[in-house]
Amino acid sequence: MEKNKITMISIIGIICVILVAVMFAQFKTVEETDITGIETAREEELQMMLSSWKTKYEEVEEKLIDTQQKITDYREKLTSNEQTSELLDKELEQINILVGKTNVTGQGVIITLKNNEEKTIEASDLRTLINELKLAGAEAISINDKRILNMTEIVDVNGIILINEDRIVSPYIVKAIGDQTYLSSALSLKTSGFIDSYQKLGKTVEMTKENKISILAYNSKKNQLQLKYAKEVQE
Repeated sequence: MEKNKITMISIIGIICVILVAVMFAQFKTVEETDITGIETAREEELQMMLSSWKTKYEEVEEKLIDTQQKITDYREKLTSNEQTSELLDKELEQINILVGKTNVTGQGVIITLKNNEEKTIEASDLRTLINELKLAGAEAISINDKRILNMTEIVDVNGIILINEDRIVSPYIVKAIGDQTYLSSALSLKTSGFIDSYQKLGKTVEMTKENKISILAYNSKKNQLQLKYAKEVQE
């Protein structure tokens, strides 16, 4: 019985560390979001953008508070193996989705970027788009069916775009699952939105809204989520 309790505490500790790590990754995404073009945005669009950012910060704060409450729930229910098991099963399911270990489906948007005769899509274009989608609340993202996580690397090497060392080519199909209206509105802001801004640069970018988008589980051997340095604080 004592051994089972120790095992359960260890599992809970790992889950708590992962939850906190995911929260910090979300904060980092918000901090790194490109806000160039704000100075040229019209007053009405600027107000919409500020309202959007405020909403996302509030959502992240709510998730942090919710995570802290869940940690408290775990500690209070350690005496009941059945209740603890139910909590763990539910949280493990959410964590598996967050770290991309399961196939997911839901409503969202699909953005297609293509090379044309004058302009070529670059890794920086895809990184900017991913950041904007995350800021707009995307719950799962993929590029050419490769699941994108917070630690995913998207780079140019000699004119070739690599995702975690795997080559991808044009057209670049970016799928994002989340609030369909919110995602499309965030990308469609006039002059400052991703779609309009990149089309004015001469790049081929198109977006469609879909009610059922399927995104595959993360399948790259590189950058698997492994915690080497973060340890639970023993009270």
